[in-house]
Amino acid sequence: MLNIFKAIIFGIIEGITEWLPISSTGHLILAESFIKFQGLSEGFWEMFEVVIQLGAILAVVVLYFKSIWPLKMEKSKNGGKSLKLDKQILSLWGKIIVACLPAIAVVLLGIDDFADEHFYNPTCIAIMLIAVGIAFIVIENTKKKEAKVNSVQELTYKQAVIIGLFQLIAAIFPGTSRSGATIIGALLIGISRTTAAEYTFYLAIPAMAGASLLKILDFGFEFTGAELAVLLVGTLVSFVVSMLIIRFLMAYIKKHDFKVFGYYRIALGILVIALLLTGVIA
Repeated sequence: MLNIFKAIIFGIIEGITEWLPISSTGHLILAESFIKFQGLSEGFWEMFEVVIQLGAILAVVVLYFKSIWPLKMEKSKNGGKSLKLDKQILSLWGKIIVACLPAIAVVLLGIDDFADEHFYNPTCIAIMLIAVGIAFIVIENTKKKEAKVNSVQELTYKQAVIIGLFQLIAAIFPGTSRSGATIIGALLIGISRTTAAEYTFYLAIPAMAGASLLKILDFGFEFTGAELAVLLVGTLVSFVVSMLIIRFLMAYIKKHDFKVFGYYRIALGILVIALLLTGVIA
């Protein structure tokens, strides 16, 4: 029962931090330093912290289904109905796939394994929390008022590739925040805040689904009943919280900028460094 309670806590953390540009990985690693599962298989945590992202992905699919599902039911000339492909949505998926190619290359080349071994630690996370936090503040202070792109339909393939390269940074350095990296990349090339956030949500679908599938395959499907319960609870909580946070973020950035998240990241990075220096975490 205690593990279920812990899964709820981790699900809440994942649901909040996956979409706010403050690094879900950083928060989960920090939380795991104080809250650990007991009596579960070796390697379960490494799988769990990735797979509960499926709940967050499902929230995007539910909230933006009409915007991302290319098959539309339309009335035909004879009065009946038929399925048709929405070309704009197909084009959007093309730009999503293009943006994910750099991250796919990281996996195929084994760079992600190297990154996990050398960068998956509190020190690196603290550095990236602070660095990206500073980047947010600097970009927002120097950003031009008028954005060049104000909808995901206006995005070009060139812009998609550029954003994908920023996502690559997050794939290598934990603590960067996938959403934070892609939003920064989008802001730098003149994309509006709301469009940057929305496109980031869409990019998460193939990126996080692929990462979750790989982790499950690596862990295997031999879950104990307790492990399956913990995973399902964490995923469900992540889904519910993500639904709320996505709506909050989109409403927030219509009237505000991202600087508050930059300041938060810097404060959290400093806290992680303090915890490291005092030996509270290692």
